[in-house]
Amino acid sequence: MRLLKRFWWIFLLGFLAGGGWMLWKGSKAKELKAITYTVKRQDLTETLTLSGEIDALEKADLKFQTSGLLSWVGVKEGDTVKKYQAIASLDKRELTNNLNQYMNLFLKERWDFEQGVDDNKNWQTLGMTDAARDSVKRTLDKNQYDLNNAVLSFEAKNLALKFATLTAPFAGIITKVEVPVAGANITPASAVFSIVNPSSLFFSATADQTEVSSFKEGMLGKVVFDSFPEKEFSGSVEKIGFIPKAGESGTVYELKIAFDPGDLASSIKMGMTGDVNFVLKEIKEVLAVPEAYVKKVDGKFFVSMKTGDSIKKVEITKGETIEGLVEIKSGINENDIIYNQP
Repeated sequence: MRLLKRFWWIFLLGFLAGGGWMLWKGSKAKELKAITYTVKRQDLTETLTLSGEIDALEKADLKFQTSGLLSWVGVKEGDTVKKYQAIASLDKRELTNNLNQYMNLFLKERWDFEQGVDDNKNWQTLGMTDAARDSVKRTLDKNQYDLNNAVLSFEAKNLALKFATLTAPFAGIITKVEVPVAGANITPASAVFSIVNPSSLFFSATADQTEVSSFKEGMLGKVVFDSFPEKEFSGSVEKIGFIPKAGESGTVYELKIAFDPGDLASSIKMGMTGDVNFVLKEIKEVLAVPEAYVKKVDGKFFVSMKTGDSIKKVEITKGETIEGLVEIKSGINENDIIYNQP
């Protein structure tokens, strides 16, 4: 009985030792697999992603130049307007009366000027003293100046009458009407009409001062909006800001990126946020290995080549390093196995 018990203890110890050896061997195999890499051809791509939002080149807040009685409002939020279409108007009765009054003053000055010319037709040739001739000249000049001032005053009143009506500077959509109902006395600050041209939308992104030198006008990218995460829009850099963008915490520059909304044009709105992805550098079908497998010794670059059970250092010629991958120009071949030796 005692012999049988000893046999079972020996069997159990052997089983545990064998199991432990198998686990150790498996873990070493996994570790070896994790620190080896098979050299292969691949595309190396360096990308840069910038965040931003939709803005418009043509957008404006329209205001009256003077205070007055708002007599007519011809639009509401969401309306589409044409270029030069009237939007709202102040009461023009007083302005019209002022214009007529200055028209009368202009006509009076005009008759005074012409009468003065008729009364002194031959003042330069008649036998007059120099003092008399100077007096006539001053009178005629004064009449001319009075006429000029009357013309300027009339034009100013005509402009005031014209500015009493707000018109759209471009075709677009009315996005804000602060005073939607006529009949209220307003000031320039209290009656704002905002308009945006949806055809002028662009994606406004910001690049840090360390990134902006990587861009140039005409550079292509892919825009993805948070509202349409599954849709990519083709974009191109139209303009790069020369001075830092105001209101930002760091030194960043604005990139204006034109994009094609395609069949989603009616769904794209001002202020929508998203990202634009640029390919800064791309190398096709080259041998490349992870950067951690390349070691530098005395100004030369090496990888550790695994051949059977032995490992040897092989000198390589490296090219670009992109996104953690090193281009291999010479020294090793495709399907070689290299070792990441600590």
